[in-house]
Amino acid sequence: MTDTSYSLADLCIAAAAEAWRHDGEILATGITLLPRLAAGLAKLSINPALMMTDGENAFVAEPVPVGPRGDYKVKVEGWAPYARTFDNLWSGKRHAFVAPVQIDRFGQTNISVIGDHARPKAQMLGARGFPGNSIHHQNSFFFPSHGKRSFVAGEVDYVCTAGYNPARWADGRKPLGLDLRMIVTDLCVMDFGGPDHAIRLVSLHPGISVEQVRDATGFDIVVEGEPPLTPAPTAAQLELIAWLDPHGQRKSVFAGDPPGDRRQA
Repeated sequence: MTDTSYSLADLCIAAAAEAWRHDGEILATGITLLPRLAAGLAKLSINPALMMTDGENAFVAEPVPVGPRGDYKVKVEGWAPYARTFDNLWSGKRHAFVAPVQIDRFGQTNISVIGDHARPKAQMLGARGFPGNSIHHQNSFFFPSHGKRSFVAGEVDYVCTAGYNPARWADGRKPLGLDLRMIVTDLCVMDFGGPDHAIRLVSLHPGISVEQVRDATGFDIVVEGEPPLTPAPTAAQLELIAWLDPHGQRKSVFAGDPPGDRRQA
């Protein structure tokens, strides 16, 4: 059963949760608000075996709601210092859903600088953990604004994530842990299922056309037949999302908190 009153944020959360459906007992990490809520939704609905932290130093039995906690008590299951987290990371027992600033046709992403690294137009976070994460475990990506400034022609301005570009592989060999899975944006869902891991359109959000996606992307994407609509979140999923985000912080991610089905907008 679906609820026709879902928002675009709800739709993206439900779509992103699918990234962890078949992962089993691994560490789920969602970076930025919607991926974090998606990881929580996945654990509560489709993959209860997922490991999850409180974002600090504890493994938790259930996802921790975002925002002020009031009377809520975190259900701690174990200790999660950096050493244990990196044990999961290096062994491939982690799937991170992150939010870079740029991505290119190879799946290489950028969170470091815009423009030339020596004289950047904008300085951001630096590469952080992206290089190591990308060669050790699964990674998926969220972009709240699908456009050519994010989905760039050529290469990203500064390569932070290893991708499917043999020219940048050490000794020309694919990194053993390189495994890019899903891209969720405000327009669609994509994956790396095209020839040679090319980015492929998986589904369109209701009210969005293939032409809109192509016009907003700086490189060619693979389109196979008539793409289906991104499934609407169910009533049960919406209840869980509301529990995970009791203060409605997700409503601020997209300007005006638009509906998930823009055919009715």
